Amino acid sequence: MKISIHYAFLPHTDADEALGFYRDALGFEVRGDVGYEGLRWLTVGPEGQPETSIVLHPPATDPGLTDDERRTIHELIAKGSYGALTLASDDLDALFERLVSAGADVVQEPMDQPYGVRDCAFRDPAGNLLRINQAA
Repeated sequence: MKISIHYAFLPHTDADEALGFYRDALGFEVRGDVGYEGLRWLTVGPEGQPETSIVLHPPATDPGLTDDERRTIHELIAKGSYGALTLASDDLDALFERLVSAGADVVQEPMDQPYGVRDCAFRDPAGNLLRINQAA
């Protein structure tokens, strides 16, 4: 039996900004752009890897949430404490420079971690933390 990750979900607070970051800065292809009742869901993923996608979704849309819960979710997103994802690149330094050139919010420059990984970190336009590892 084979199990794989098909979709990962991250919230966005501005679909156009998210699209600019994931498509234009990271170079992901857009696999879906769906609007419904004034909201927008984007599906993106690395080129040549159709089996793995990220769904960027409007946050706190569950009708069962209270206004206080919605406010808390938006505060956590803004702090960068709500969503996170780790990516890998075969050329971490080049990707880091590309993201810096695109104006991405740098959290950590590339460095060798004591646990054996070389990585860097950014926040996407919503505040989600993206760590990027050097692929082995």
